[in-house]
Amino acid sequence: MELLDGKFLAKTIKAELKEKVAEYKAKGWRTPHLCAILVGEDGASQTYVASKARDCDELGMESSVLRFPSYISENELLGEIEKVNINKQIDGLIVQMPVPEQINPMNVMNHIDASKDVDGFHPVNVGKMFKGIDTFLPATPYGIMMMLERYKVETSGKHCVVIGRSDIVGKPMAALLMQNTNPGNCTVTVCHSRTTNLKELCLQADIIVAALGRPEFLKANMVKEGAVIIDVGITRVEADNARGYVIRGDVAFDEVAPKASFITPVPGGVGLMTRIGLLQNTLKAYEWHMAAETRQF
Repeated sequence: MELLDGKFLAKTIKAELKEKVAEYKAKGWRTPHLCAILVGEDGASQTYVASKARDCDELGMESSVLRFPSYISENELLGEIEKVNINKQIDGLIVQMPVPEQINPMNVMNHIDASKDVDGFHPVNVGKMFKGIDTFLPATPYGIMMMLERYKVETSGKHCVVIGRSDIVGKPMAALLMQNTNPGNCTVTVCHSRTTNLKELCLQADIIVAALGRPEFLKANMVKEGAVIIDVGITRVEADNARGYVIRGDVAFDEVAPKASFITPVPGGVGLMTRIGLLQNTLKAYEWHMAAETRQF
């Protein structure tokens, strides 16, 4: 069994990105800039946005956070998004989800300039992803694909079972693994809450991506010997410790790991690579914007 160590890999890729940013700045180019919009006081959202700001600082990139009260109207929020859209000093924009109930998240996603949509959720970017056109990929699937590539996990011709059909992970993960790329070229089965033979399908899988949000759902008796296990889940489970909880993934790690050829830990696996996916997208947006700017002169 080999651990797909997101902590080690994230550190390695961050060093590469930091070097790229330094090279661009040495040319006299402006600093890449990621902007986050945060509506309300959700604790988890604030923590995640803060981690993105630290990542940017570590790489020598600029970050900013626009904070708005939970009672902001949808039209007001869309107006604030438009201000960022037209600001040529900002390369990437994320609106941290969830947003309050008076705001339609689809309207928010659709209003972000597709060239700044570093979350990869705009319909234009989703469409390009499905067509295999270079674009911003949703951060979690992007991070997983980087992990498979860097650890040289063989995917071509393999049967992959994706458990979960969310727009954020399940659907784009299936699309990327089906592409005629490396990694890719998988035969993909997508399972969900209405799948009646889930265990049977999992036992056929060479690769399992567990992204359903149910702690320790995937057990050893659902996994064949030598399978590759990608655990996307991250759930707080009550525990008798100082924090009052422990973090659990969707995979029962201790019992599944001995059967796996590769497996991601939780924490320390996919979550850290999600942040790398966002940073990669931000640098891509910056490179595209700078190429467009320099062509004007």
